[in-house]
Amino acid sequence: MDSILMTKLVKIMVSRESTLVLFDVDGTLTAPRKVATPEMKKFLSELRKRVTIGVVGGSDLAKAKEQLGEDYLELVDYAFPENGLNAFKDGKSIAVQSLKAHLGEDNIKRFVNYVLRYLADIDIPVKRGTFIEFRNGMINISPIGRNCSQEERDAFEAYDNIHKIRQTMVEKLQKEFADLNLKFSIGGQISFDVFPVGWDKTYCLRFVEGCGFKEIHFFGDKTAPGGNDYEIFTDPRTLGHTVTSVDDTVRICTELFM
Repeated sequence: MDSILMTKLVKIMVSRESTLVLFDVDGTLTAPRKVATPEMKKFLSELRKRVTIGVVGGSDLAKAKEQLGEDYLELVDYAFPENGLNAFKDGKSIAVQSLKAHLGEDNIKRFVNYVLRYLADIDIPVKRGTFIEFRNGMINISPIGRNCSQEERDAFEAYDNIHKIRQTMVEKLQKEFADLNLKFSIGGQISFDVFPVGWDKTYCLRFVEGCGFKEIHFFGDKTAPGGNDYEIFTDPRTLGHTVTSVDDTVRICTELFM
């Protein structure tokens, strides 16, 4: 059977009841830390007529709305801020998990104090503010600081690709806090996430794997080992797709589902 005919048959089998499509945010639905374009939001609206759609990202709900719009929860069927530790279906909250309750205040203070000392001692070209962001289900750490400008983000990413600032820091934290059973996931341009093992993006799958979907697709850009899309991309419950840009996401989805 030729590939064109196969693609047509796959599209015929696609439906909202049988197919769930999950998306990362940065580099997949938007340029890194940018807002979704009207064209992308229109595309998601059209895609939603064909399949069930959801978004899973490391940022909290407020930041997700900054990128995807105040109507974010109405734009998708499933919304999973903080990897699904804050989970929504049809715009309504269905579950919340807490890092504070899981780790305990003493362990959190020990971790934060170590990170602050480490960051104070590293020498990088630029430092700004908000180096540690405590979220409901994870801790986000940025050596340059999340308050940096977009130009400074781009420069740090290029610097980090050469000098491995984040990778080196993660390796030290893994050794220092082995007792806490934490996972470290480098994503985006300037930071990495820290959370208990199992609280990566695969966490969201518990809310959808028993809902009758025959296929669960995932689209993300950080799918290589160490990237924050890697676990869900390689999970046997999903069909993973690596994208290189927003346009790539639209192209592949159109080929598969439209």
